[in-house]
Amino acid sequence: MELVRATQDFIIAGQPYQGFPILLWDSMESCVPANQFFRHYLLRGAIGSKHSWPSTGRALYDFFSFLQAHELDWRDVDRGEAKSLVAAYRDYCLTICKLTQNTTRQRLTYICKFYEYALKEEWVKCVPFSYEERSVKREVSFLAHVDASGGKTMANDVMPRARKAPPVFLSMAEIKSLLAEAENPHHRIMLRLALHTGLRREEIATFPLSYVFDPNKAGKTDRNLRMRLDPFDGSGMVTKGSKPRDIYINRQFMVELYRYVSKVRGERASLSKPPQKTLLLNQFGEPYGSNGKSLNRIISEIGRLAGIKVHTHTLRHTYATQTLVCLQRNHTNRLDPLVFVQRQLGHSSIQTTMAYLHMVNEMADEAVLAYDDELNALVEAG
Repeated sequence: MELVRATQDFIIAGQPYQGFPILLWDSMESCVPANQFFRHYLLRGAIGSKHSWPSTGRALYDFFSFLQAHELDWRDVDRGEAKSLVAAYRDYCLTICKLTQNTTRQRLTYICKFYEYALKEEWVKCVPFSYEERSVKREVSFLAHVDASGGKTMANDVMPRARKAPPVFLSMAEIKSLLAEAENPHHRIMLRLALHTGLRREEIATFPLSYVFDPNKAGKTDRNLRMRLDPFDGSGMVTKGSKPRDIYINRQFMVELYRYVSKVRGERASLSKPPQKTLLLNQFGEPYGSNGKSLNRIISEIGRLAGIKVHTHTLRHTYATQTLVCLQRNHTNRLDPLVFVQRQLGHSSIQTTMAYLHMVNEMADEAVLAYDDELNALVEAG
């Protein structure tokens, strides 16, 4: 098997799809079932981001290679054996390749989607997996009263159980240490933008210069300023799934962003002939890659200098957790903290945002322990 990425000459319906996954047999002929599935699932299906292209292509490539190495036919879905093709591949990933459960789950998700599509196209007469009822551990939340599942869910029987690690976030002391190591003003504003907004790394990398303004001149007096992140407004903004959303930016931070643009950004902007649309520019005056990976390297290096293991998504987790704590502490009936954070982060489901509740509860426990320790110290001193 061969997995290749399409060049800009790969055209579908008049649209170029550079980087699109293409699976080939050893004879260099197209693996038609897989490639037809890619078009359906990645271009017309639920996937709206090309960031999923590599992982989907890799999953199908690895699965078909596994079958080829063991002289198995992907259409042999009713083998009359206890272990299905997909289950056999799962065990291969876990025991032979030593992949993590989460990586294995991700690959199996794409493979199962392929078989669901194959069944729809009548390439196979059934799918090589079924569903079973499993117990799930749920966080107690304000949604608990509408959860009628009784702690049960229907799960694909070939999927290993998910082991999702809680989000890692920075304490205020760690944030202070991180910012202290960011002596480069361009890197410092990068960190601040992430910590003040919770944007994803690709959203930070493509954050438009046109979104920055002087709130004093604009007559904006609100403490928090509403901003529209719109990938279709011509600014070059990139959001997950190309979904527009509104976020709020602290007014004082907007003042700092405007000051950065007025007095600092020009140093790098002058290095590039055509004016660049993005707020952040690299050392050559060019925009960072739209995937934000170069930002991740910069942030990780600053963290290394501060003695903190950190990446761009850590700052997103930090924003979400610290903001949730603050909002719950100053809760009003007009604003639900969890819903606010969900909208800021652009989560399509509030269940994703609820992962931060565990961190908030942990912080509350630590605060109580610290309070008890201080009281005990006072008593002992007396």
